[in-house]
Amino acid sequence: MSETVSWDTLIRNALIFDGTGQPPLREDLAIAGGRIAARGPSLPAEQAREVVEADGQWLMPGLLDIHTHFDLEVELAPGLPEAVRHGTTTVVFGNCSLGLAYGAQRRNGEDPIVDCFARVENIPKPVLAKVVDQVQWSDSAGYLAHFDALPLGPNVVPLLPHSMLRAEVMGLRESVTRYPTNEELKRMEALVELAMQEGYAGFSTDALPFHYLANDPHRRTKIPSQWGSFKELRRLTGVVRRHDRVWQATPPKDSPPQVLRNFLLTSGRIFGKPLKITAVAALDIATNRGIAKLGKLLSRLLNSRLIGGHFRFQALAAPFKVYWDGPINPLAEEIDELRELNEPDLDDEAARMALLDDPAYQQRFRKMWRHGKSGFNLANLARLLGRERMAFSRRLEDMVFVQVPGDVDALWKDETFQAVFARLQRWQATGQGARSSAEEAVFDGFPKPIEDDAAFVLHLFRQYDLDLRWYVISANRDPEVVKSLLFNPNVLPGFNDSGAHLTNMAFYDANLRGLQIAQADGLDRVAWHVKRLTRDPADFFGVRAGRIDVGEQADVILVDPEALRRYDSDANTHRIHREAFQNDQMVNRSDGVVRLTLIAGKVAWSVDQHGPRLGVERMGRLLRHHSLESSSDSNQAAREPLASAA
Repeated sequence: MSETVSWDTLIRNALIFDGTGQPPLREDLAIAGGRIAARGPSLPAEQAREVVEADGQWLMPGLLDIHTHFDLEVELAPGLPEAVRHGTTTVVFGNCSLGLAYGAQRRNGEDPIVDCFARVENIPKPVLAKVVDQVQWSDSAGYLAHFDALPLGPNVVPLLPHSMLRAEVMGLRESVTRYPTNEELKRMEALVELAMQEGYAGFSTDALPFHYLANDPHRRTKIPSQWGSFKELRRLTGVVRRHDRVWQATPPKDSPPQVLRNFLLTSGRIFGKPLKITAVAALDIATNRGIAKLGKLLSRLLNSRLIGGHFRFQALAAPFKVYWDGPINPLAEEIDELRELNEPDLDDEAARMALLDDPAYQQRFRKMWRHGKSGFNLANLARLLGRERMAFSRRLEDMVFVQVPGDVDALWKDETFQAVFARLQRWQATGQGARSSAEEAVFDGFPKPIEDDAAFVLHLFRQYDLDLRWYVISANRDPEVVKSLLFNPNVLPGFNDSGAHLTNMAFYDANLRGLQIAQADGLDRVAWHVKRLTRDPADFFGVRAGRIDVGEQADVILVDPEALRRYDSDANTHRIHREAFQNDQMVNRSDGVVRLTLIAGKVAWSVDQHGPRLGVERMGRLLRHHSLESSSDSNQAAREPLASAA
């Protein structure tokens, strides 16, 4: 080998998990020109400008986050700093039928991006408007092209969103009132065909029954994707099938026959060729413990020889801990009486107070809250058997205070609603039981006597509104069930929802939490799970990522296994102010677990800080479907000399 400098970076003596699932090897890795130049034992340090000593560290391909809503953040903070600090180097967005593929789409007084995203993804309207105001493109090709001008951190993989497609062809108002005409449906097919030719990795839809628009006059109207018929779905996914792309779906959860009918579209037996489907989500719902088992059974059936499908649920490698701002939360949209409180804009406290002060609303709220909690009836039986239809349990013992304005904040923090409610009841009955004079003063403001838990919650909402912060773990409470879902071969890790629900949840570190679970079972399990976080999703979505083969783009991370073992995600989840949004956001801080994140060989994250060029200099790139990559593209051109240099 030449004595002159050949490599930009040499990572020495790392335990390399290459994403194939094979046991790790202790080797060196050399990077030149943003690509993997060589890999092997004892590569000469003198050939590199910079040497990174990685003894005791794990080296692996950069991780993929396959279910994000970074569509918006990438326009405001293209470095995606909350992703790269956790080792994410490739993100998939355009999920759940929502995205920016057709630009602002502001026509005839309509504002589809703000209308669709605000409640479905719990993103404040001013943040959404800030994005839409700067949009310059108006078609799916222009959307892809504009990424060339952004200083991307991670690589981006957009999906074509169904709700935006319907709004583009029909207009927003028409798209949420009727089926398309045959000409409109043909136009939709043509646009999906065009997008697949342009390189989109797939197509996303949404059928969850509690996703609503956020602007007048549609606040009680579901988003456009909900209005598509099965005929429309079959024809549009038929285009996706022909191109061997991915359909990302959320199921119509309240109709099991419709769920089965929709997901049978994956069948190669019925349709001649399998359709790749990834569905949200395989969760162990606390109120219905049978959902996880049904999900695994359905996955096995759809991928069986009988059906011949290519189907993957998505899983979350963490308890599904969701934070509430008073009554505001995505889970609230599932319940009519709570949805009424979510319909007004976030800053419209007066509208929420008018509802909460209305005796008729209070009666409806109490009926909902107490439903199935007493007496001998089917609802109570379902609750006792853990087979409720609602994802939100309404159990005070499951609800935990995070922040309360005033003198009882420190007193109530980390306490359950039930503990405080029990003290209140005792204090009202006996004058005893309050922990302090401050708590007595707060108790004195409650209705007397406090009738039940519904009255308790109503008073909290009326007294504190959005300043009341609390959380519920509504799914994935049992670590063994989470593990069984996470490591199921018919399930992909990645229901992380990164970039959405800004103040309601934070799972940016979920891929690391999955590695932490695998770590407890030994290095072979880690090797297999690295494959599931890198090469497997890259192959499923048909993009060149998740690899550290010679000639590939140098997207790699170093993980400190001891820091990973000690990492406590709950203790490192915080609410911060994001200047890019001019809004608060829930985030994770796994600093020290990922020692280094390189994207195209450039430092995006190092130990406990972002690289100085993140968000300033281009690192990642748009990843089109691999079928669009020419044999003479820059990837192939770079492989020959780099391979020989090794």
